[in-house]
Amino acid sequence: MSGRLDGKVCVITGAGSGIGRASALLFAREGACVVVADVDRTGADETVMKIRAAGGEANALTADVADPAAAQRLADETMKAEGRIDVLFNNAGVSGVGTAHETSVELWDKVMSVNVRGVFLVSKFVVPYMIEKKKGSIINMSSTIAEIGLAQRASYAASKGAILALTRAMQVDYAPFGIRVNALLPGTIHTPFVEKYLRESYPNREDGLNAIRKRQLTSELGKPEDVASAALFLASDESSFVMGSGLFVDGGVRGGK
Repeated sequence: MSGRLDGKVCVITGAGSGIGRASALLFAREGACVVVADVDRTGADETVMKIRAAGGEANALTADVADPAAAQRLADETMKAEGRIDVLFNNAGVSGVGTAHETSVELWDKVMSVNVRGVFLVSKFVVPYMIEKKKGSIINMSSTIAEIGLAQRASYAASKGAILALTRAMQVDYAPFGIRVNALLPGTIHTPFVEKYLRESYPNREDGLNAIRKRQLTSELGKPEDVASAALFLASDESSFVMGSGLFVDGGVRGGK
């Protein structure tokens, strides 16, 4: 690879599977030391094993991003071990299926806790270390659903819209410290996350998969690697003039069909 992240320490939450794992593998191939954070330690360890087997550098940390103590521990232990945090990819998230009136209070709170509170908490404890270095890149995982309507996704849409707004606010606050803050807005990416959605939302998985394909201009779902490549761009110095932006990786779903 071309070493686009040589010397950088990159923290990726939710890196035990899906987009997070694909990003961790790609970042490591591009020269980064990757801190693989996930609430699922088994998944995190598997990601680290894959990175090391390919000759990369990575360490796993167990972290529930919605827990303030765990978020602070993630930041502090990374700094203690590596001495710096150059990139934070707030990727961890959960799904929520249902209209507003059908969504339970418990589900609403869970989705907002992980998807929004989690981004806030990890950023809260990482940002001071970036301020000390006067440099950093933060990537927040939003979704194309923040910009379009989609049935049965009230809690998830609300959380991803909040992340996009938070990204823009953070950029204004931290630009004077050399910190860039951007968001990724994927469309439907074929991950375990989406497999769970298919099982929960459709009587037949294949029918659900075909329905999703129909709304893509590509007629196919995206791959985790598609989003990982976009994350790599935002993590690298190549995007030094990209600030407070939302980068769509959605197979053209916004265009309709």
